[in-house]
Amino acid sequence: MLPGQRIRTAPGLGEREPIGPGGLGSAKLPRHILYIRNRGIADLNAIAELNDLADRSLLIVEDDKPFLERLSRAMETRGFAVTSCDTVSDGLAQINKAAPAFAVVDLRLGDGNGLDVVSALKRKRPDARTIVLTGYGNIATAVTAVKMGAVDYLSKPADADDVVAALLASGTEKSELPSNPMSADRVRWEHIQRIYEMCNRNVSETARRLNMHRRTLQRILAKRAPR
Repeated sequence: MLPGQRIRTAPGLGEREPIGPGGLGSAKLPRHILYIRNRGIADLNAIAELNDLADRSLLIVEDDKPFLERLSRAMETRGFAVTSCDTVSDGLAQINKAAPAFAVVDLRLGDGNGLDVVSALKRKRPDARTIVLTGYGNIATAVTAVKMGAVDYLSKPADADDVVAALLASGTEKSELPSNPMSADRVRWEHIQRIYEMCNRNVSETARRLNMHRRTLQRILAKRAPR
């Protein structure tokens, strides 16, 4: 321990940590505490970056109304000027009326596909930053959304801080390595979904390309994604 430091026990962690005039010594902090602290710094940086933007307009298109209300309130408290709607048609109408600088779009909506909203905003305002939400674990469709103009995708229920970070992230930032990599079954499922999307959701063509019986493919597509 260096001169001028004192010892404090972190409650519930059972570790003693030298604390100097500058606060906690990060070298000996548990990894999950370091992650929380670093994430907090990143969130503060994101909010500061948002405050520097002249246009903070945000469109949220989500048909899960309780989640829509919670996310809208959370994004408003973080400084966004939020407009929310729960259908593809309302989302398209809002874009035609005033294309926002940011958008959060659910991929599967009651009256259609959120990809229509993503592509419409890209055409209307190419510099807009859009992220897509998926509650179905369908990474292949989310990747398609990124190709159509979205900057990122998140699984639902998404945390508001993660949404802000994704909306404001620079193109050079890299995602963290997953703590729980996909299982072999999940990798196979994702591959099937990717081919399905490439075939424009044509079951017969997808089955032909995968050398799989059509009914077998239909059963796979009808199931939830494996963990």
